Formats: sequence, structure tokens, C-alpha cells
Amino acid sequence: MSISKTNRLSLVEQVVSQIEALIESGEWKIGNQIPPEMDLIKQFDVSRNTLREAIRSLVYAGLLVTKQGKGTFVRSSSALGIAFQRRIQQSSLLETLDVRHALEREGAQLAALRRDQEDIEKLRSNIEVCRIAAKAKDIKAYEEADIQLHKSIMGCSHNSLLIDLYEHMEDSLHDSIHQIIELSSEANFHLTLHCNLVDAIIEQDVNRASEMVNEYIAQFKKNLE
Repeated sequence: MSISKTNRLSLVEQVVSQIEALIESGEWKIGNQIPPEMDLIKQFDVSRNTLREAIRSLVYAGLLVTKQGKGTFVRSSSALGIAFQRRIQQSSLLETLDVRHALEREGAQLAALRRDQEDIEKLRSNIEVCRIAAKAKDIKAYEEADIQLHKSIMGCSHNSLLIDLYEHMEDSLHDSIHQIIELSSEANFHLTLHCNLVDAIIEQDVNRASEMVNEYIAQFKKNLE
């Protein structure tokens, strides 16, 4: 009985490990629904109970999420990311800004050093979407465009660990950007600072890129006060 239980748990752990590998490799992308149960049973060559136990384990760990009536979806690329998200949710806006400051300043500096032509085109496209949203005074669209801009800047760093860390801050980014814009009541001012940052990255001016991040984070904190 004891031996049988150990083997069963070991098999569950093997399935968990294989699913984690599929998620981490990007084959199963964040936000996508996982394949049907019968397909997975055949793929992993396990019983329905074993598969379901593995799925429950990954849901508990936060890598997967089950939506009633819809199915199971990939929530995060790592358990560490989920732990990071939960910790951020317990933090104040000022604490979140401190973390954003550190990550975005480093990201901007690396982006200025490493950006390529494809990165430049993407940044220009992102900032144009921000301009359109600001002109239309569509705050929701502006918030989303601003987040995509920041993620593109991180992408320009070509540092996968930094990109992953920032990705896990997305929910808190939505909250902080919404509050900041509400407090400033001026998306155009927010946009000007980000246009300057993008220009610095394109021009490969590392010091100016860092200064621009320092400036808008300082302004955000001032608005909070």
C-alpha cells in the first residue's frame, strides 16, 4: 500500500514537471487554455485521476487557473511569479512605485544600450498609440497603451529575467497607473515624460534614459503626496 502510494505520487510529480516545462518554454502561453483532458491523458500516458491531481497541484501553486464553465488556463510561467504577484498585492502604492523605479530604471538603461531597429519601430508604434488615446481622452485605452509601452521598453533590454519579473507586475501596473493618472488628472503630462524616455532610448543616451525614469517616478510620488 505504501509503495503503491509513493509510485502514484511520483507519477503525478512527473506530470507536474512536464507541464511546468511546457509553460516555461512558452509552448503553453500565459492566458491560453490548456489542451482537452483526453488529449493530455494520451500525451502523458497517465490515468484521468493522475492527470487531474497534477492539474489540481498546479492550480494550487498558481500556474494554472480553472474558470467555471470555460476550462483551465495558464496563469503564470512560474510559481515564483505567483508568489511575487501576491506579495505586490499586499504592498502599498508607494512600495510598488519603489520597485517599479528600480526595474524600469535598469530596463531603460539596458534598452538604450541594446535596442535594435525592430525595437525602435515597436517603441514608436507604442508611443503613437499612447498619443491617440491621450488625444481622445480615453483613459482606459491610455492606461493599456502605457503598460504595453513599458513592457516594450523592458523587451528592448533583451534580458529575459528582467522581462519576466516585470511581467508579473502587470496587475499592479494597471492599479498604479490608473491611480497616478487620476491624481495628476493630466495624461498629456504623463505622455510627455514617456516620449522623452523613448527618445533617449532610441538615441542610446543611457544617462538621459535613467534621468527620465527618475523624473516621472519622482513626479508620481509627488502627486501621491
